[in-house]
Parts: sequence; structure tokens; C-alpha cells
Amino acid sequence: MSPVGLALALAIGVSLGFFGGGGSILTVPLFVYAFGLEPKDAIASSLLVVAIASTIGAVQHARAGNVRLREGLVFGMAGMIGAFLGGRVSAFIDGGVLLLLFASMMTITALAMWRGRRAVPPAPDEPHDGVDLAASGRLAAQGLVVGSFTGLIGAGGGFLIVPALALWARLPMPAAIGTSLTIIVMQSLAGFAGHVGHAHIDTALVGSVSAIAVAGTVVGAMLAKGTDPARLRRAFAGFVLAMAAFILVREGTLVAQTAGEALPRTVPQLVFAAVMMAVGLWTGRVTRRAEQAVWDLEFEQGEGI
Repeated sequence: MSPVGLALALAIGVSLGFFGGGGSILTVPLFVYAFGLEPKDAIASSLLVVAIASTIGAVQHARAGNVRLREGLVFGMAGMIGAFLGGRVSAFIDGGVLLLLFASMMTITALAMWRGRRAVPPAPDEPHDGVDLAASGRLAAQGLVVGSFTGLIGAGGGFLIVPALALWARLPMPAAIGTSLTIIVMQSLAGFAGHVGHAHIDTALVGSVSAIAVAGTVVGAMLAKGTDPARLRRAFAGFVLAMAAFILVREGTLVAQTAGEALPRTVPQLVFAAVMMAVGLWTGRVTRRAEQAVWDLEFEQGEGI
């Protein structure tokens, strides 16, 4: 394995262990640019690696009592439906267009990580007994959207899952992270099932990358105990943003160069990618606004303003 491939595989695990998400956004570029896989094969391989690495983290969080099955099933089952459908749809999208969509999602992820996120814990005087019907509906709707991206482009969506669980299900951050990893496993496996039939998997390569990523989750857990999370988060976000810019320029140029004869087929695909990005942006914006509204309300109540 090349030094670049080794470093990226480690970074995947470190991010999953430290943040509860984000690392999967590096897996597809790793397979495409470090190992030369075709985009669709890279996406399917990415889903397996993310599922394996996230399983290790989810088990560790479950042992610590940080996995809430009820909320995880509400979000995860909807996410599995979206992920499977996204995997099936990807068969009809050109690899270059998928990479453009992926790079756009990388940009959103990097910006979300740079801003950081706030935990919204349950009220201390009210026992946590699950989510109500309205909150369940929000979780399921967001699960469907996030899952569709997971299956379509091979990204786990942890940067959207964690704040959704903290906001709509009122989970404290450790439980939101642990439950997020469980959901990522569910979505990744469903997304991979959607790719079966139109993707080739190099099992030896997937196994090697998975083993290194799993080791990275241990490193990430150790870093979480003694590292400034804001500094590490922003450094990782800057790295992801730089990679996104590289992919956008490279794949955008290639798509433009080869779109002439295939224009009737390429334009609808680009429109579809734009619609998907708009949905993703809207979902992230709704979550962000809801998060801010909750914090404003709690601040007013706490300060008596």
C-alpha cells in the first residue's frame, strides 16, 4: 500500500473514532486516486469499508451504553431504504458525475465540520423515554435523505446524523455519536446491496483498507482523550476541503471534455446531481436552523431574557 493510501486509510478510522463520522468522506477518493478503481467500484468498496470500521466503533459505544436502539432504528430503517435506492440509481449515472456530486458533498461536510456542532442534551429534570411522533417523523425523513446520499455516493453522512439525533431525539452527544455509528453501518450495508450487480469488489484491497481504518478508530479514540477537538476538527475540515477542490477541478474538466457527444445523457444527470445537492443543502440548513432555535430558546429561559 502506498504511503498516501496508508495515510488516508488511517485518517478514515481516526475521524470515525474521534468524531463519530466524517471519515467515510475520504474513502472514495482513496480508492479512486490512490488505488485506481473506477468510481462506481470505489463507491461500493467504500460502503463496505465504512460498514466494517463503523461496526467496531459502534460496538465500543454500545459497551459504554451510548447506543439508543429505538432512535437508531427509526433513523436507520428509513436510511436503509434510501441507501438501497441510491445504490440502484447510481448504476444509471456516469462515474464522473458521481464524483462531482461526491466532491460537492465533501465541501458541505468540510464546512459543517469547520463550524462544529452543538450538543442538545435532554432536559435534566425530564427522563429520556424516546422520541415523540413528530420527532420520529423528522428522524425518518432525514434518514431517507441521508441514506440516499450514502447509497448514491458512498458517504456515511455522520455529519448530518449526529446533529439530527441530538436535536430531534434529544440525545446527549456521546449517545448521538454511538447511535450514529450504528446507523452508518445499517445504511452502508443497504447501500452496498444496492450496488450488487453493477460493481466489482477487490476483497483483498477492501480487507486491507478496512484493517487499517479499524486501527485508526483506536487512534481516534485515544486522541479524543487528550486533544483539542476544535483544532483537530478544523485541520481535518481543511484537508477535506482541499481534496474536494481537487476533485471538482479534475472531474469537472473531464466531464466538460467528454460531454460533447454524450450531451443528451450528461445534462439530465447533472440536473439530477444538482437536485440532490439542493436537497442535501436544504436538509443541513433545516438542521442548523433548528439547532440554533433550540439554543436561543434555552439561552432565553436560562438567562431570563
